[in-house]
Order: sequence, then structure tokens, then C-alpha cells
Amino acid sequence: MLVLRPLFVVLALACALSPSVSARASDEEAAAPLIAYNALLVGDDARARLVVDFDRKPEFSYHYLKDPARVVITLPATAFGFSDDAVEARGLISDIRYGVTGPGQSRIVLSAREPIQMTLAEVREEGDAGFRLVIDLAIADSALFEKLLAGRQETPAAAFARQDVAAPEEDDSFVVAIDAGHGGVDTGAIGEDSQTLEKDITLDFARAFAQKLQAVPGYDSYLTRDADIYLSLTRRVELARQHGADLFISLHADSLNQPDISGATVYTLSDRASDRLAAALAERENLSNEIMGIEASVEPEEVTDILLDLTRRETQSFSISLADQVVAAFEGQISLINNPHRYAGFMVLRAPDIPSILLEIGFLSNPEDEKRMLDPVWRDKLVDRLVDAVTRYRSPMVSAMP
Repeated sequence: MLVLRPLFVVLALACALSPSVSARASDEEAAAPLIAYNALLVGDDARARLVVDFDRKPEFSYHYLKDPARVVITLPATAFGFSDDAVEARGLISDIRYGVTGPGQSRIVLSAREPIQMTLAEVREEGDAGFRLVIDLAIADSALFEKLLAGRQETPAAAFARQDVAAPEEDDSFVVAIDAGHGGVDTGAIGEDSQTLEKDITLDFARAFAQKLQAVPGYDSYLTRDADIYLSLTRRVELARQHGADLFISLHADSLNQPDISGATVYTLSDRASDRLAAALAERENLSNEIMGIEASVEPEEVTDILLDLTRRETQSFSISLADQVVAAFEGQISLINNPHRYAGFMVLRAPDIPSILLEIGFLSNPEDEKRMLDPVWRDKLVDRLVDAVTRYRSPMVSAMP
């Protein structure tokens, strides 16, 4: 006690003659650079997510540049303590650079292979772990990117309220995204007799469906592809989302090892497949990304919160309702497989906010199905039934509107 008292007096005098210890510590902390101690960049050819962990809350701003398309994130002085391997460029992102760019300033620059937009920009508190910066990027059309470029000045993070996100103009149209399965180097199945390619059949049906639906007042259609091109599974979903789709319908005409199986099948999403046939088809369709070397494991993680979980559940309920309407519209008119509504983990159905189904028009491994799918009259009949299913699906929603 006697030893501590003189020390206490000295400390008290020191505090009286100089700024407070806590204020000095606060000033020193403010002067010290932020520490970015961990980072991760994930994504594919349609989306990307950058996550950076900091020891303290980072204030940041951003702006866009072109040639190439870039998003520049400006930070206070930052010490980057993570390895380059953690943020290796991939998919949509062609290059990423970071470092000190001036007194009290650091930057992260994300270069893209095509026009992009920032769809999420936020800092999350991670408890004792510090703070996490989350940046989500997605493909954008050229017109939107030029609009984003017009605001070349630094935009504070607080001003980001998804106004940068592509949004279709407000109207009363009910938009159906029609996805012609496969395309380009991904030919899909091949007809046993005619050698017709699945990618050609799906595009033919998609165009006919879009044209018929477009003629119905109050409806609009969007083709994810209207040519013989390759699209990754996630790009199909992202394009549908950016065009304000209310529904997503993916058309396919697969082939099986059992040529006696025929008829249309409607699939909805589920982590567990309804049966072995559904599981096998989902596994085969999900291989589409691998044709172009796109790894399924690098897709951006979704925000896992209660609101998103509720959205997924509601979307899944609407997807099941749409599938039921398609089956009802086809019964007695279009041949259906036994248990025509099935489910499996199709990647192309994973949009959390768009009710989605995958329709197997028929099977190219079955001679009768193959003949029917090449018949324009039968095609138009099936398309009419599909239009009927969509309008019946929407009718209760329209009647419920004030």
C-alpha cells in the first residue's frame, strides 16, 4: 500500500498536467491505420461478393470507372494484412488491387470483364471480431452502367440505398422470364432418331411461348437467351432478376436411359430430390456450368437472415402453386409423366425472390416425345396450355388487389 500510494500521486499529477489518458488513447487509435486482417472474394460470371474484415469500423465511399469497368472503394489509411490468394480474381472480376493511394487514404479497385453494378454495400458489426465490409457486384447492361458512371464523384456509403441497382420502370405488366435451357457449346440432349439438339428445341418453344404470352394484355415476356449462346446457370437467374421477372420458367427436353419413359414433368426446387429420376436430372443439368469451367462452389453466399428465409419460403410456396397450375392445364391435353410434379436441387431454380419452375417438355430419348416436340402444331398446343397456366396462377393475385 505504501509503495502504490506515491505511484498513484504521480499518475494523478501527470493526468492533471496533460490531456486525459483515455482521450490520448482515443486520438492514437484514430491516427492508427485500420487493419484489414482477413478477406475473401467469391463469385462466378454473373455475380461477385467481396468480404473484408477490419479491426474497427471502416468509413468508405465508392465510384465507378470504365475501360475496363471498375468499382473503386475508398477507405481511410488501411494496413492490408491478408494474402493475395484470399482475393484472387475469378469469374466476373478480372482483377483486384488494393493499397495506400495517398496520405490517410487507401483503395480497393475491382475490375470486371463487363459492365457491373454494386447491389450491396454495407458494414456489419461482428461482435468481438470487429467489423465486416460486404460488397456485392452483379452484371449490368451498358445503359445502366453509363448512368452509374455519370456520378463519377465519390459517393458516401451511407448514400447507397440500392438506387444503383437495376430496376425496371414501374408498370402493371406481369413479367415472365422464359429460359431456353442449354445453348452454345452446351448442346444438351440429342434426339435418338432426328439427332435434333435439345438447345434448339428449347429455344423454339421459348420463342413461341414468349410470343403468345406477349399478346395477352397485362403480360410481358423476357427471353434469357434469344440466340444460340451459352449462359451460365447463375447468369440466367441474374438476367431474370434484373428484368423484373415475376416468374421464371426454364424449358428443357432431356434424355434418359429408359426410352419408355415419356411425357412432360414440372420440377420445383428442393434440397432433397423427390426420387432418383429427379436427382439424376438435376445433377445432369447442374453440370452446365462445368462445361465452361465455372465452379458451383464459388457462387456468392446469400445473406442469411430471418427476412431472407421468410422470402425463400414464400417464393417456394408460389413456385409450387405455379407447378400445380401447369399440371392442371396440361391434364387431358398434354401427355404427362407419372407423378408429374417432382422436385430436386436444380441450380437454375435457386432465385430466393422469383417463383421458379423447370419444365421438361418431354424426353428426346423417347421416339413419341421426340416426334411430338418437332411438330409445330403440338408445340403451339403446349404453349397455349402454358399461357393458360400462367394466367390462372396470376388470377387470384389480381383479384386480391385493392
